[in-house]
Amino acid sequence: MKLFDVYPINEINITRAKGSYVWDDKDVKYLDMYGGHAVISIGHTNPHWVKRIEDQLNKIGFYSNSIQIPLQQQLAEKLGKISGKEEYQLFLCNSGAEANENALKLASFYNGRKKIIAFTKAFHGRTSLTVAATDNPNIVAPVNETDNIVFLPFNNEDTLQEYFNDQGKEISSVIIEGIQGVGGINIANDSFLQKIRSLCNEYNAVFIADSVQCGYGRSGKFFSQDYAGVKADIYSMAKGMGNGFPVGGIIIAPHIKPKHFMLGTTFGGNHLACAAALAVLEVIESENLMSNAQKVGEHLMNELKNITELQNVRGRGLMIGFDVPEELKELKKNLLFKYHIFTGEAKPNVIRLLPSLALTIEEADHFLKAIKEEIKNIISSSTLVNQE
Repeated sequence: MKLFDVYPINEINITRAKGSYVWDDKDVKYLDMYGGHAVISIGHTNPHWVKRIEDQLNKIGFYSNSIQIPLQQQLAEKLGKISGKEEYQLFLCNSGAEANENALKLASFYNGRKKIIAFTKAFHGRTSLTVAATDNPNIVAPVNETDNIVFLPFNNEDTLQEYFNDQGKEISSVIIEGIQGVGGINIANDSFLQKIRSLCNEYNAVFIADSVQCGYGRSGKFFSQDYAGVKADIYSMAKGMGNGFPVGGIIIAPHIKPKHFMLGTTFGGNHLACAAALAVLEVIESENLMSNAQKVGEHLMNELKNITELQNVRGRGLMIGFDVPEELKELKKNLLFKYHIFTGEAKPNVIRLLPSLALTIEEADHFLKAIKEEIKNIISSSTLVNQE
């Protein structure tokens, strides 16, 4: 049997990792400025995280949600404290798509409606509803197509107001990333998020803050939507929540009431997942990683803005993107294969940086030195070719 070929793969075999670095099977060391799609929040193989999982594995790895699992309540309390959302309720699952799927379903249960507002360049997942709410027709199968979802322009308050004026009583929820990840590091304006909040209040719609990639401290605040000074009704989480251990969840405002069997999961909130997630929160708290993300991210963005060849440097904390002009289209590939630095991308021309929240200034400077050097090399080579 061979693997189902759905991923373009770099010919690199990573065999071990520590902090912000990974090593391949030839013992080549790489700086990880992408964190495995924003998953590595506290650094690869963080010792506290490893010990938490090991200790739990030696007790019990799994049993079902039909019994008490005190770790779930411990996680809820720690998450409430660090996120500042202590009055919310936690439902645990396994992935970001599953978190958003449950959020959209719960919103519909709450108000009995079907219409969902999503936005241009949104990415919310690959499950049935979430892929339909993702602005990429190439990954939407015919069976996923639905008239229940409408895409409105991102950050356009007038269009949003007009749609609510026309369809407000039919709208179940509005789902939005505080910072679009796959869409290219596009930041939702504070005023736009405030507009969503006021319209949802007015029409009894549910404000869903997709925080799968832009949450868990990555932006310098626990949820990037917190910059707008508003509270969503549901926040979805995953990626950085487990530092590589599969875990996801939604936190739900108190006015949305639970009912037995309205949501469910086999593996969500299992003992190992809770241990991993608790370790992440404990390290974020003890090492002040949200503050570090803000400090190191600001340093990175300031320095990147001084590189005149790069365009539209933007982001918050350690969620950073910039546009690469056509003449530098080999930059991402060269950073990986010449300088051994992993970065991410968003088609067609955006490089994304999503490193561990524990990234140091020294590690950031290593990246900055490499990118400056390679830009100079590419421009120099291009000049030589043109002269010939």
